[in-house]
This record gives sequence, C-alpha cells and structure tokens, in this order.
Amino acid sequence: MADAPAPELHVDAALVSRLIETQHPDLAGPVEFVANGWDNAMYRLEAPGAVFGVRLPRRRVAVPLIEHELAWLPTLAGRLPVPVPAPVRAGRPAPELGYDAPWSVVPWFDGVHAADRSPAERVELAPALAAFVDAMHVPAPAGAPRNPYRGVPLAERDASMRERLARGRLEAVLGGRVVERLRETWEDALAAPPWAGAPCWLHGDLHPGNLVLGVPGGLAAVIDFGDLTAGDPATDPATAWLSFDAAGRAEFVRELERRRPVDAATWRRARGWAVVWGSAVVDVLDDSGDGPIARLGRSAIEQVLAG
Repeated sequence: MADAPAPELHVDAALVSRLIETQHPDLAGPVEFVANGWDNAMYRLEAPGAVFGVRLPRRRVAVPLIEHELAWLPTLAGRLPVPVPAPVRAGRPAPELGYDAPWSVVPWFDGVHAADRSPAERVELAPALAAFVDAMHVPAPAGAPRNPYRGVPLAERDASMRERLARGRLEAVLGGRVVERLRETWEDALAAPPWAGAPCWLHGDLHPGNLVLGVPGGLAAVIDFGDLTAGDPATDPATAWLSFDAAGRAEFVRELERRRPVDAATWRRARGWAVVWGSAVVDVLDDSGDGPIARLGRSAIEQVLAG
C-alpha cells in the first residue's frame, strides 16, 4: 500500500532472502516485494514446491503484533470458516543482518484485495464475512493479548477521538458539517450501554484491505491478525460500514443476526468503532493519500453518515 506511515525498520528483498537462507534454508528461493501495510511489509517467496508470504515489521509497534500472531493464530485457524495466514514458520530477530525484530512465513493466498473493489461490489462477501465474525467471536482465554486501541470500552478512546475532531485536519478535508455529524455519531456510540459480557476474540482490523477475494469472486481469506485481541464484540462488526454500502451492510447485518443475537447497543458501538477507524485514517493521511487505505478511510466516513 502506497499510503502507509514511514518505516522505522529497513526491509528489502535482499534482507528477506538472507533471513530465509540463514534461518530456513529449505525454503530458500526467489523473493519479490508485494506491499507495505500500515505496520508490516509483505514479500512473496517461491520456495521449492510451494509459495509463501514473508511478513516483517516495518515499524516498532508491529513487533508485539507479530508475536501475537505467532502465538495464537495457529490455534484459532482450525475453527474459522475462512482461510487465515496462520504462520508456518517463525523468524527470529537477526541483529547481525541489521534486522532486530521477529517475522513470520505464512501461507500465500492468490486473489485480490477487497479494497480494490467498490463497496457495491463487495455485497457478495456479506454472508462469508458474517460467518467469520460469528466463528471468531467466542470467549477468549485469560491470557489472550490485549490491545489498548481495539476492543476496549469506547470511553477509553474518547479523549483521542475528541482531540482528532477538534484539531482541524478532518475539517480541512471533510468540511465542518461532516465533522459535526461525526461528533454526533460518536456521542451516540458513547451513550450506548457498554459490553458487560466476557471478552471475545477479535480480529481487530476487519476492513477490506485485510480481505482477499478469490477469482472469480468470494471471500478467499481474511489476513493481517496483527491487532488480534480480546474485548468488546462490537469492534469487528464495524466492518458493516468499513466494507459495505447500504445494501451490503443490510445483508451483513441480517446474516450476522441470523447466526447470533446482536442487540442495538452493539450496533451503535460498532458504528462508533467505524468512526474511530475512518477518522484516524483520514486524519493521518489527510488529502495527500489516494492509495487504497486513504480511499477506505473516506468511504468509511461516507457510509457512517449514510446510516
């Protein structure tokens, strides 16, 4: 993705090749850069007889996130109805090579990012994505990772959200009326009764950039579990606004509610989580980004205000 924060860790194809050759020599083969995400870089590895992805932190904040994926995703993967990138190999920090962070080798999924399709074209994903959320949202064990930015009570995000709404970047990009409506939506989400149940497993970052579409279509995989955490199950259903237009959102809501009860308070908080995600992206990238994540941020704001 072209619209990502500046890297703090240098990663290139030559480094990835050296890491593979020194730690997993049986997988050595051609390496090709694929994309930079917000926190991690992804490379394609043509190992003997198989193709893999190599996922490496490009920012320090991603180091514990990779560790969470390595520790928990292999266990979760077996009961999810959609393929996920459970690591097949763990990579150690290699300060002798100039790279002091853990990394992983993961399955490679052929397809395209859902971010490369319009919200209207994503409606076909609604049933499969609802099935994924339903399967994901089971009570998490006591040792599950906690994330201060995902899954927490919305009140814990209030100070940063109000600061974002007040500092002017959103208004410069979106206009004052839009920011005022976002503030009203945020207030409504804050007023919803908080989650009182046990913490549930959460993907934590369920937007179209983390959904892989197969060819000719359909949900081929859900990727990037770096924000894997436990907490309020309203967090992941924010994808109703991040991924879909009104028709797709209605289908996603119907499909999820067919599988489990979802009360009105949960949907209000979910809309609040969509406000958090969309406004954060627009705030960071402002009007300078036209890559997929920047477009998703603006689309999320549009859908939140559409209802």
